[in-house]
Amino acid sequence: MAEAQNLSVGSTTAGAVAVAAESTVATRMSAPPSFDVADFPVPHGREEEWRFTPLERLKGLHDGTAKGDGTLKVDIAAPDGVTVDAVGRDDERVGKAGTPVDRVAAQAYSAFEKATVVSVPKEQVLTEPVRVTLHGEGGTTYGHTVFDVGAFAEAVIIIDHTGDAVRAANVDFLVGDGAKLTVVSVQDWDDTAVHVSQHNALLGRDASFKSVVVTFGGDVVRLHPRVQYAGPGGEAELFGLYFTDSGQHQEHRLLVDHNVPHCKSNVVYKGALQGEDAHAVWIGDVLIEAAAEGTDTYEMNRNLVLTDGARVDSVPNLEIETGEIVGAGHASATGRFDDEQLFYLMARGIPEQDARRLVVRGFFAELVQQIGVPDIEERLIGKIEDELEASV
Repeated sequence: MAEAQNLSVGSTTAGAVAVAAESTVATRMSAPPSFDVADFPVPHGREEEWRFTPLERLKGLHDGTAKGDGTLKVDIAAPDGVTVDAVGRDDERVGKAGTPVDRVAAQAYSAFEKATVVSVPKEQVLTEPVRVTLHGEGGTTYGHTVFDVGAFAEAVIIIDHTGDAVRAANVDFLVGDGAKLTVVSVQDWDDTAVHVSQHNALLGRDASFKSVVVTFGGDVVRLHPRVQYAGPGGEAELFGLYFTDSGQHQEHRLLVDHNVPHCKSNVVYKGALQGEDAHAVWIGDVLIEAAAEGTDTYEMNRNLVLTDGARVDSVPNLEIETGEIVGAGHASATGRFDDEQLFYLMARGIPEQDARRLVVRGFFAELVQQIGVPDIEERLIGKIEDELEASV
C-alpha cells in the first residue's frame, strides 16, 4: 500500500492500490505508443498524462506550433574506443529502446534531422565518463540520442543541459547482456528554458542500469524515464534529485515495465521546494506483467517543502498481474522540516539556519553519493548550497 504522511499545506499526495482497475489509466498511456505524431491528439490538460502539466508554458511543443528554429551547441567528450555517429531513422538502433508515448515525444521523433549514436564496444570497461554537454542558445530544437553499450561493457555517461532553449528530445539507452551503465542527466537550464524528454532504457540479460536525474533549472521541465527488460536478471536503479524554486514546474514521470521474469528495480526520488507557485510532480508507475515471475521492485518519493506557497503532486502506482513475485512496494511522503532533527542540532549549539542547511544536505546526501563522479557531485552540492542561501 502507498504511504502518505506529514502532508504540508498546499501539497497533495496520492497513491494507487495494487491490481486496481483505475491504475491502468496511469501506467498505460491513453493513446498507444507510436512514432507518428498524428496518432496523438493535441492534449488539452484534462488527460491523465497531462493533467499536472501547464500546457500554456510549453511554447507550442504539445500542439505542433513550435518550429525548429533554435541553436543547441553539443559537445561530446568520449574516451578512446567510443564512437559517435550521425544516423537516420532507418538505423536499427534508433527507437529500439522504446516508442514515444505522448505527442511531444512523437513530435521530437518526427522533427530531428540526424540522430546521434554513441557506442561503447562490447567488453570495454571505460575508466573515464562519456560527457555530453548540450548548451541552448535560444529557440526551439528537437533531438534523438542513442547510447549503445555492448555486452559486458561498463560505462558512465554524463548528460549536462545548460543555457536557454525550448527542447524536446528522445534519449535511448541500449544496455547489452551483462553490461553495466550509469547515466547522470543534469538539468541546469536558465530560468526561461522549457525541456520535455522521454528516456527509454532497454536492459539485456543480467544487465545493470543506474539512472541519476538531477533537475534544478528551467521554467518547465518534464522528463519521462522508462525501463524495459530484454532478458531475465536485469537490474534497474532510478534515482532523482530536484530543487524547485518559485514559479518553476518540474515533472518526473517514470515507468518500470517488468515484462520478463527475475528482474529487479529500485526507484528513489527526492525533492525540495521553495517559493510561491513552485510545483513539483512525481508519477511513479511500476507494471509487473503476468510473465514477470520473480520480480523484486520498490519505489519511493520524498519531498521537503521549505516555504509556503509550494505544491507537490506525488502519485505512486503499482500494478501487479502475477502473484509469483519476490516483493513489490511503494511509498510517498511530503512534509516540512523535522522539528525533532532541528531541536537535536540546535540543542548542541548549532544556529537554526545552519541546522536547517544540515537537514537538507542530509536529505539529499544519499542521492548525491550515487553519482560517483567527484566533479559532478561537488557541483551539485554547490547548487544545493546556493538554493539554500535563498530559503533559510
